[in-house]
Amino acid sequence: MSLPRSLFRTLPLTAAVVLAFASSAQAQSLAEMYGAARGYDAGFISAKAQFEANLAKANQTLGGILPNIALSASATRGYIDVRNDVGVSPDPRFFGTGVGAITLSQPIYRPAAWAAYRQGGMQLQQAAAQYEAAEQDLLVRVSQAYFDVLTSEDNLELVKAQKKAVGEQLASAKRNFEVGTATITGVRDAQARFDLANAQEISADNDLRIKRLALDLAVGLSNAKPKRLADNTKLIEPPADDVNTWVSQSESASSAVRQAQLALEIASLEVNKANAGHKPTVDAQLSYAGARNVNGTSTTALASSNHVFSPSAAVVLNVPLFAGFSTMYRVKETVALEDKARADYENARRSTAQATRTAYFGLVAGLSQVKAYEAAEASSQSALDANKLGYSVGVNINIDVLNSQSQLYQTKRDLAKARYDVLVSNLKLRQAAGTLTPANLQPINDLLAP
Repeated sequence: MSLPRSLFRTLPLTAAVVLAFASSAQAQSLAEMYGAARGYDAGFISAKAQFEANLAKANQTLGGILPNIALSASATRGYIDVRNDVGVSPDPRFFGTGVGAITLSQPIYRPAAWAAYRQGGMQLQQAAAQYEAAEQDLLVRVSQAYFDVLTSEDNLELVKAQKKAVGEQLASAKRNFEVGTATITGVRDAQARFDLANAQEISADNDLRIKRLALDLAVGLSNAKPKRLADNTKLIEPPADDVNTWVSQSESASSAVRQAQLALEIASLEVNKANAGHKPTVDAQLSYAGARNVNGTSTTALASSNHVFSPSAAVVLNVPLFAGFSTMYRVKETVALEDKARADYENARRSTAQATRTAYFGLVAGLSQVKAYEAAEASSQSALDANKLGYSVGVNINIDVLNSQSQLYQTKRDLAKARYDVLVSNLKLRQAAGTLTPANLQPINDLLAP
């Protein structure tokens, strides 16, 4: 399995630095905020460091199949004094020995080492899938925080507009009551709606403040200001493929499924490693050693110096006979863990398929809901206009106008949120299917105001 190309995309540092010092009055696009988040988000940076650590760990398995070369050296110095029966030492002397050797060992047959080497490659691919999952999670989190701010901004603006409209209706009700064309009930209804709108404005203002703090925390900027949609009537296109196509794609491309599949293959190789404990190993060894004796040795009679060289070659066979049942129980352990990994893989496939279906139908329903809210907005506006006209000629009462106003502004808020939810749902569908990349932000960026 090849590594995803997304691993080799680098953070645009220049853009991130520029964003960090950008004025709070300058709005940033979704792609710009995501670029800043890549260099700030602790979870994403942690995943990147983990991938680099796993890359180094995978390369460590080369030590089990490549030659091992060692150099050794030692030096000794001694004194000898041999005495005979009459107490005379014929040859007392100091002597010394220097020894050096270089040894090369090449594994010839080590099934456990080869299984570990193959595991290293799969662990690297598993780390790549984890890194890709972290990148996709960051994309969705930044996008969600981005559109949460826009949703809260719209909500606050609409609450203020509703408050203003209710205030005008309250003033109208008071005038009509003063001239005797309306009852006190209409005034109290309008006052109650105005007080409610005032409370909703306080809540909406606080919600916007919290959402902005969340966005600042997600992207690492101070007073981040997201760009708004340039044209609220334009959104993304519905999925061209049916749900089964997306599910099939998720079962092969989803990072969660790939991680579980690689974990199963690693567990199978762990069984092979455990079984290798019953098998012999064969190594080839080459050694070249040399020794220099100064003034002889403790066993030579002459105080002379000499050099001794001793090259050698060997094939070493090790055959395990009995290890206290540890190998047998190690095999049982790895077989059970392989069964667990197989069940985890199946669970990952089912969960991913379900998540993909949920995201797919959520996106399709969201697009339909946007159209329904657009129709409801037009109908609510017509109803409000009709109630205002009826109120002005005395057919309708004040509460009818207030109810129509409340319905219109609630529909506007629901419509604005539904539009933003559709954009995020599109990213979540691609995340579930395992195809989400930073390039998928560009179509959304094109919808934003320049």
